[in-house]
Amino acid sequence: MDKNTIWGMLLMGAVILGFMYMNQPSAEERERQARELAEQQARADQLSDNGDILTLDSVSSQERATVVNTVKRFGTRDSVSGTYTLKAQGLDIKLNADGSFSGNVNAGGTEVPVTAILTADYGTIPQTTAAAAVKQFKKAMADVARYEGFAAYLSGDSTTVRLENDVLALDLSNKGGVIAQAALKEYQTYDSTAVCPIASDTDSYGFILTSARQRFDTRQFYFTPVMESDSTVLMKLDLGDGATFGIRYTLPQSGYTVKMDVVQSGMDAVIPPSVASMDFTWNQTMARNEAGRMFEERNSAIYYMFANGDVDNLKETSADREELNERVKWIGYKNQFFSAVLVAQNNFTSATLDSEPLESGRYLKSMSTESTLEYSATHANPASFTWFLGPNSYPLLSDLEKEIAPDDNLHLTKLIPLGWPIVRWINTLIVIPVFDLLGRFISNYGIIILLLTIFIKIILFPFTYKSYMSQAKMRVLAPEIKEINEKYPGNENAMKRQQETMALYSRAGASPFSGCLPMLLQFPILIAMFNFFPSAIELRGESFLWAKDLSAPDAIWSWTTNIPFISGTFGNHVSLFCLLMTVTNILYTRINMQSQPGGNSMPGMKWMMYLMPVMFLFIFNNYASGLSYYYFLSLLITIVQTYIFRKVVDEEKVRATMRENARKPKKKSGFMARLEEAQRRQQAMMREQEKQRGKGRR
Repeated sequence: MDKNTIWGMLLMGAVILGFMYMNQPSAEERERQARELAEQQARADQLSDNGDILTLDSVSSQERATVVNTVKRFGTRDSVSGTYTLKAQGLDIKLNADGSFSGNVNAGGTEVPVTAILTADYGTIPQTTAAAAVKQFKKAMADVARYEGFAAYLSGDSTTVRLENDVLALDLSNKGGVIAQAALKEYQTYDSTAVCPIASDTDSYGFILTSARQRFDTRQFYFTPVMESDSTVLMKLDLGDGATFGIRYTLPQSGYTVKMDVVQSGMDAVIPPSVASMDFTWNQTMARNEAGRMFEERNSAIYYMFANGDVDNLKETSADREELNERVKWIGYKNQFFSAVLVAQNNFTSATLDSEPLESGRYLKSMSTESTLEYSATHANPASFTWFLGPNSYPLLSDLEKEIAPDDNLHLTKLIPLGWPIVRWINTLIVIPVFDLLGRFISNYGIIILLLTIFIKIILFPFTYKSYMSQAKMRVLAPEIKEINEKYPGNENAMKRQQETMALYSRAGASPFSGCLPMLLQFPILIAMFNFFPSAIELRGESFLWAKDLSAPDAIWSWTTNIPFISGTFGNHVSLFCLLMTVTNILYTRINMQSQPGGNSMPGMKWMMYLMPVMFLFIFNNYASGLSYYYFLSLLITIVQTYIFRKVVDEEKVRATMRENARKPKKKSGFMARLEEAQRRQQAMMREQEKQRGKGRR
């Protein structure tokens, strides 16, 4: 360390000591500090209880003046006596016309007079109670200053008001002014309780307003219920000075919708005019309604529709989060068969949606919404909404769109997953109308599925017949195709063999692909039914034969342990309709293989075809029994059709017709001409390659 450094450190020390000396308290200040310390110690000694030292804050004269101003500003004035009354959390204080105080503070169930706190004269009140009373008094006054007129509603007794119609029962809670429970009268869960799209133990929603100093969350306040009519309840907060805020609920005489209006007056005295938005938050822990957890979980998600009409949803099988930075018309928490959907009259300006699957128990997913709405403190009705709390029934949702927004297409039917666009059209234009029509006259849904299957088979009959005739032609040509294969064996004759085979098809008027198109046209209907049955709430709880619920698996044998690798799809049971479908599918595969020309000459393909029905057993075992029942009937009818075709179609006549076609002059189509030209070029190229290889060997 050099000399300059040492002198620098000494100089810094001198500066610090000089500063400390100049700023030390004077004798008068030291005496005042000692006196205040002694007073604090005396109060602590006074509040000593069983050796425990309690700190009791007093109310200073300045704080007393603040209390007077706070009570006058936020309290209710009696025009006759001139008394101001203010109620807050555990506090009921009165400021009399002569400037004196009265009232009590509730400290752990004990009423302590306000005057005792303000004068610090507790008499025989225990020290612990006095300390708690002072703490509660100061907290209540701080909350009043913080929450302004809302503070009077931070405490209260929870009560509910019921609104009810023919299908929906609402319990409205004064805590938060919310729908505490919405019970569907006509539906029950798997454990025989009412289905509740909103329930007090699973749902929480509220509005958040922002003033210059504070955010007000309506979930924290106790509203005053006002019955405006038999169908309308207003949850109201009277904030003083003519300012009121409320949430009005209106339940129609019938149906699953609830009107929710935010109403207010004089709120510009509480919320600054510069505030142009209001937040809405909604949290739900989605409870199970169905016995089959796996399929219900796969069909549960948060759905939403943008203002432009596009409908989307969060992932069903994994955690997902979306930040929507454009206007949103509605947000829905969709279960397999039931939904809670909130439709905004003037759209949400933005929203953040979050969904997370829950591993086990009676709950499926944790869902949350944080959204923003336009707001003005001067508008009497700053926001309006319509709740849909009901079943995912296509006819119901379709009619509901016209009721809620006659001029807009809300696309609420998108809550029902009916497949890709072409598949959805089949379901909405054919399957659902026929299913709904049959349901009006027939009460047994097993019979309805049978009639629906027959109807679909009648529609598909021309395609099925054409496919069978194509197979018959190929069987007739099978011997001649075999001769061509024997005449031109080996890879070197592959091109010639193909040319001769195509020429045979052309002369006979047959095509190996003519049977594929009819099957391809039937495929969308098969997929449509695959999407329709698991989503048809009409099947929920409907029994048929041994199946107690056509919307759930018809288990005839169950177990508790999980089978490795397959329990996730197969489940812990065996479904009888699925088993019958599998047996019928194997039988149909055998019949179909026998109908194919040369079907018995490919053993590898044969076993592959038999493996497919077994795979379907593992796929469909956990699906709705109504779906397995439909596929079972469809396969059974197809087998009957095949045997009828065999009896009706004379293959000798088919052969004669094909011979007659072969005698007729054929004009080559442009496609066939191009195909033959391509074959000739390829054959010439192969001959040239053979010559080149021969020269190379020499």
